[in-house]
Amino acid sequence: MMEKQSILVYLETAGTQVVKVSLEALNAARKLSAQNGRPVAAVLIGDASAADTAASYGASQVLTVAAGEYQADRYTDILTALCERYDVSCLLLGSTRDGKELAARVAARLGAGCVSDAMSLTEEGAWVRSIYGGSLQETVSAGEKAVVTVRSGTFGKPEQDGPAAAAVTEETVEDTALRAVIKEAVQELSESVNLEDAEVIVAGGRGMGSAENFQMVRQLAELLGGVVGASRPAIEDGWVPRNHQVGQSGKIVAPKLYIACGISGAMQHVSGMSGSGYIVAINKDEDAPIFDVADVGIVGNVTEILPLMIEEIKARKS
Repeated sequence: MMEKQSILVYLETAGTQVVKVSLEALNAARKLSAQNGRPVAAVLIGDASAADTAASYGASQVLTVAAGEYQADRYTDILTALCERYDVSCLLLGSTRDGKELAARVAARLGAGCVSDAMSLTEEGAWVRSIYGGSLQETVSAGEKAVVTVRSGTFGKPEQDGPAAAAVTEETVEDTALRAVIKEAVQELSESVNLEDAEVIVAGGRGMGSAENFQMVRQLAELLGGVVGASRPAIEDGWVPRNHQVGQSGKIVAPKLYIACGISGAMQHVSGMSGSGYIVAINKDEDAPIFDVADVGIVGNVTEILPLMIEEIKARKS
């Protein structure tokens, strides 16, 4: 039986794998547990095959609930019921599209404080998050009951402790009438791109000049075994599908290597990639804001520099 006043982490899955940011939420829960001494439990909705993974990453208990494909009303009912059943003090989720939707719904049901895109935890147990497109940070205390979404790339993926003997409990939550039902999810064929989990991202912006030039971004990403990203102007010009967008209105990423090609560094874009491990920026404007966050800055015409980089990498690989 799960203890009262526990910390609960919703583990979102893609197939049978737990998504990276959910593991980061689990890491945040472990840090919170180290402060208040409350046990950490993970919840899996639908496919329970990741229970062993949850245990190996530090969950002291795993709760599973049988359910079909994601439906916001149904998943909200489940998480709300579990939080009430065990008097959960804090529910953590990854800042994914579904995670943010669920967090707001569950917080409203519970009358709990809701903190979105948490980046760190203070020694006093308050959450730090970015505001105004990343220009400022604020510290938020969510009260006795909190629902928190964790920003990708901030808490880090926890270390696996090896096989753990966490208890796995099957829970049941009564079905209620759904007010809205997802009948079909229509995706672009390129929707399989996974920017959030990528270790290398090569991103292009308006400075690439044309869709033809943007192919160099794709070529470099392929050579490095990475994923293609883009700033909003490149998306709006139709050079790459919208699901490649990095930034405040796109995806928040934190790869080990981020190469920004012809991206000026608007605040909205930087807020989505500033957590990257190593940033290389290429821009002909030496005063471009992107250089303020870059570890290495290359001043020059990106359409002349990228071919040189591509040929050098090819030579080294051969």
